[in-house]
Amino acid sequence: MERRISWVKAALKEFGEFPDAVQRKILAALRFAAKGEKAETTKPMKGLGSGIYEIALAYQGDAFRAVYAVQLGEDIWVIHAFQKKSKKGAETPKPEIDLIIERLKRLREQLR
Repeated sequence: MERRISWVKAALKEFGEFPDAVQRKILAALRFAAKGEKAETTKPMKGLGSGIYEIALAYQGDAFRAVYAVQLGEDIWVIHAFQKKSKKGAETPKPEIDLIIERLKRLREQLR
C-alpha cells in the first residue's frame, strides 16, 4: 500500500524554487519512500530520532536537500527543502537543523 506524500507549507514553497530536474529527482525519491522503499539518494538524518530522512542531490555544482518524516501519522511528511550553501563538508548547517527541529515539533502538535 502506498502512503500519501504531504508537505509542510513552507517546505513546499522552498521545493518549488528548486530547478525542475532537482524537483523530479526528489519527487521520485519520495515516491520510493511512499512505497516503503529507500532511494539511493536517501539517508537517515542523524541526531533527529528514528524515521527522519534526508534526500541529498548534487546538481550543476550545487547541493539540494529535502527532509522527510515517515513516523508522523499515516503520511510521508516533507518537513524542509533547502539548497545547501555551506562549503564545510557534507554536514547539514546548524540553522537548517534548528528549523527542521522546530517544524517537526509544530507538525507533531498539529497531528495530535
